Amino acid sequence: MLDASFTFQWLFKDEASPAGYAALALIGTGGAAVPAHWFVEVANGLGMAERRGRLTQTELQDALQLLRSLPLSVGEPASSAWSEPVLDLMRTQRLTAYDATYLELAVRRGLPLATGDKALQRAAAAVGVPLLETGAA
Repeated sequence: MLDASFTFQWLFKDEASPAGYAALALIGTGGAAVPAHWFVEVANGLGMAERRGRLTQTELQDALQLLRSLPLSVGEPASSAWSEPVLDLMRTQRLTAYDATYLELAVRRGLPLATGDKALQRAAAAVGVPLLETGAA
């Protein structure tokens, strides 16, 4: 299970991390699940990064090429954006609907979660979802 914040760890030089690159290698060979809204979140992050001068247009195109090459499985929503499991996670873990959707899909599919978001990491631990182990420090 891959969230947008973790994706940026290999797309933006100022967010690069060994764990991010290790996860990219794992995802490149084994794939990852993402909710449908991941694509919009990543597109927004890339577009805003270009607008703010964090990425050039060429770097943006390179990022898109990399993302298109990843073997991603798009998770179906939990019945709808109004699903009780998502709303329950929002309430109990104090998450946004976006982050609760990542967590709900990880719970439902029994997948570890790759996220750089501290609140989402805490919520995952609270509900027993392991974080992706990359072996990188």
